[in-house]
Amino acid sequence: MLNMRITTRGRYALRATLALAKLGKDGTPVSINILSESENISSVFLEQIFFKLRKAGIVSSVRGPGGGFNFARPLQELTVKEILDAAGEDLDVTPCDKHVDTCDRLDCCITHKVWFDLTELVNNYFNGLTLASIIEKNELVAEHEAS
Repeated sequence: MLNMRITTRGRYALRATLALAKLGKDGTPVSINILSESENISSVFLEQIFFKLRKAGIVSSVRGPGGGFNFARPLQELTVKEILDAAGEDLDVTPCDKHVDTCDRLDCCITHKVWFDLTELVNNYFNGLTLASIIEKNELVAEHEAS
């Protein structure tokens, strides 16, 4: 059994950013309340998530009437890994990667490299997956299903 687990915070962060991308296509800021309603996620929880996303430079906020959130950078530059990192997700497959300096089995452990390589594959996958590519793929699937 693998130890890597994406928490609700990470899953919701990805869902909410994709919703923001769809709802704010024209650059209009989208409020937490609209995102909350569209994704059926608590607005309080979304505020916590968007605080982290803003701190990480993924989104920016606009105050006042008509305010909300939009992206700080183009969707082609924003990766799923960045979003999961900002949400506080740990994408290590096994905890042994974190404790290499204290592992007394490292000299004889033949599985360490396997888990390390898998962790690297997972991180590289999410690092190569942009919000733009997810939306584009979703739109292509929707077009294909409609025809």
